[in-house]
Amino acid sequence: MRARHANEQVRWRPARCGGPGSRDVRVALGGRGADCWAPRSELRSPAMAPAPPPAASFSPAEVQRRLAAGACWVRRGASLYDLTGFVRHHPGGEQLLRARAGQDISADLDGPPHRHSDNARRWLEQYYVGELRVDPQDPTENGAVASADTQKTDPAMEPQFKVVDWDKDLVDWQKPLLWQVGHLGEKYDEWVHQPVARPIRLFHSDLIEAFSKTVWYSVPIIWVPLVLYLSWSYYRTLSQDNIRLFASFTTDYSVAVPKSMFAGLFVLGMLFWTLVEYLIHRFLFHMKPPSDSHYLIMLHFVMHGQHHKAPFDGSRLVFPPVPASLVIAFFYVFLRLILPEAVAGIIFAGGLLGYVLYDMTHYYLHFGSPHKGSYLYNMKAHHVKHHFEYQKSGFGISTKLWDYFFHTLIPEESHPKMQ
Repeated sequence: MRARHANEQVRWRPARCGGPGSRDVRVALGGRGADCWAPRSELRSPAMAPAPPPAASFSPAEVQRRLAAGACWVRRGASLYDLTGFVRHHPGGEQLLRARAGQDISADLDGPPHRHSDNARRWLEQYYVGELRVDPQDPTENGAVASADTQKTDPAMEPQFKVVDWDKDLVDWQKPLLWQVGHLGEKYDEWVHQPVARPIRLFHSDLIEAFSKTVWYSVPIIWVPLVLYLSWSYYRTLSQDNIRLFASFTTDYSVAVPKSMFAGLFVLGMLFWTLVEYLIHRFLFHMKPPSDSHYLIMLHFVMHGQHHKAPFDGSRLVFPPVPASLVIAFFYVFLRLILPEAVAGIIFAGGLLGYVLYDMTHYYLHFGSPHKGSYLYNMKAHHVKHHFEYQKSGFGISTKLWDYFFHTLIPEESHPKMQ
């Protein structure tokens, strides 16, 4: 398999329908639009295969029929993209894309309100389904395609992406990725920050693979009952009015902790979690592993790199219960060592609820469609920018508070509309 540079864009190559005598492999164009078939030899041995067949083509009438059926197809010049499966993920909201169905989005990619990143343009290419064709006998269609073909772009601003197959990526997507990424070396950091619209398999073992995935609702099911139990239990302990801070250091200056402090301690725990969330995301999840360390690259990929590579893999958006339990136990023991039991338990319960809200917020920022102008709408735009362009800033998920404090906010953009 020929290795390719990480900048080269992966796109499913349109292929002709299967013919007699060929061994066919089904290739769905990103899972969207019409399915087509390509001989296995053409996919696996491109250097020895004949010239690839022309791209699938659709008349304006065919495109309109799909739009009428509820699909969201857009075009860029004469190239067509089926964004039906992406509309709810778009940071600008579903209605923004729906309003542009059937239209040329070239100008929208250049802004305003902002110029879409190279990664966003690579992402678009994964939804490519074919070309808009013209009926020579229909002057209306002739005009539409002529307009598409003459769309002006600035060559200096327009990134060039090669049309290649998935099997020419730096890894073999038909095999588990975890062991493969360790061999990417210096190419890993660039490769992992070029997101793809497909799920990831990490392990050969089906059992281990299953434990590495988590449905979103498992988080509140597992942890909310524990939050309620700890809150009630430690509130009762606090109600005994015999809890004092600093009593282990001095009796003269120890501070009584009345039960009226319960709410404040609980909120303090939630605030404490937002700081922990920020620090873990910034300094652990976004560490850059040494290019010569096979195992540190693998560790980074399993912790967070796989999420940046496949940001809409819904089975990997929240922490699996087993590793989450280890981290949660560590913080519980840490708080118990430095604080009285009741105080530590209440702060811990607040922090645990903060973690649950963080994981639920994170999932919603990827799969939800918040109302425009709302807090979650702004956080979704903020987080998607972190994934697609600003991986070294914008580390807050549930709040931007610590991005403000540590000066890691994603910069505001203002790009004039391209002429």
